[in-house]
Amino acid sequence: MERLKDTEPMIKLKDIVVKFGDFTALHDINIEVREGEFFTFLGPSGCGKTTTLRTLTGFIDPAEGRVFVRGEDITDVPIEKRNIGIVFQSYALFPTMTVYDNIAFGLKVKKMKKSEIDQKVRTIAKKVDLSDEQLKKAVSQLSGGQQQRVAIARALVTEPAIICLDEPLSNLDAKLRVQLREELKKMQREFGITSIYVTHDQEEALTLSDRIAVFNKGVIEQIGTPNDIYNHSKTEFVCNFIGDINRLSEDIVTLLCLRGADLDTSWHHYVRLERIHVNEPERNGVLTVKGKVASREYYGLYIKYYVDLGSQLVKVMERNDGVHIYDEGDEVTINIDPADLMSYPPTEEAEA
Repeated sequence: MERLKDTEPMIKLKDIVVKFGDFTALHDINIEVREGEFFTFLGPSGCGKTTTLRTLTGFIDPAEGRVFVRGEDITDVPIEKRNIGIVFQSYALFPTMTVYDNIAFGLKVKKMKKSEIDQKVRTIAKKVDLSDEQLKKAVSQLSGGQQQRVAIARALVTEPAIICLDEPLSNLDAKLRVQLREELKKMQREFGITSIYVTHDQEEALTLSDRIAVFNKGVIEQIGTPNDIYNHSKTEFVCNFIGDINRLSEDIVTLLCLRGADLDTSWHHYVRLERIHVNEPERNGVLTVKGKVASREYYGLYIKYYVDLGSQLVKVMERNDGVHIYDEGDEVTINIDPADLMSYPPTEEAEA
């Protein structure tokens, strides 16, 4: 596939507005996705991520704005002519048809030769780890993980320029979700296909994505790499939505200011769990506070402590070295570095 110029995005959503009657579902959505990128739409239920995906694929017509692929305006192009593969949350497979026929369906619609269809189906089946034996089975005989592979194979076999995946792992159990997540990323790298992925699962987004767009109530709060989103959250919503975090009490903020930190006490200040450390030596400019271990959660690789500081309970994530393990009731100190804080002016939404 010929690579696009660096200046030209593979996908461009420009000033997209979507309305359902009087309700505006999307407000001025602007996204650019590079060729070969794994780009994720992330957010809670009802935030607009799936609506954006359906606008890109042609299932929804925008009230305003345009959709571009490879610089071409496809806003009014029918779904079947957009050359976009789609994997639905429900997989949308034909349960009574064989796996082979499910994968071959799009190729038959294109009226390809039987020999060419057979070669393409068997090639893609091997790439997604489906055996010749499984190709003969009805889809209804397969496990959830195998059905998910069939859905991906069906989307990829027509060699689309783009593949869109709408919460494709949400119907699977936790262990299988992690396993298939790894396989999905491996496949995406192997095919080099531009991928749009929709999920409400923060861990899934951080693990899979090259970049993430975080949605909230029909607007995009931030677009960035997983590291940008997690460590440099642009808004208070993103900061709270991505991963676990501590919002510091006014007492702790005041103590930080007394230690020389330049903080606005009317703002909301947050610190990630892994940025706080237990029983470390005191350092200049870093606040050391005494507390007591209220409880702990043991995860093996790390331990999550809940430390009572009097004015608040803070959560601390410590790597488990097998030696320094603190019990409920142990007196400890914690260190908070002002440089690790993420701070935001208060908003009506945050106060609600």
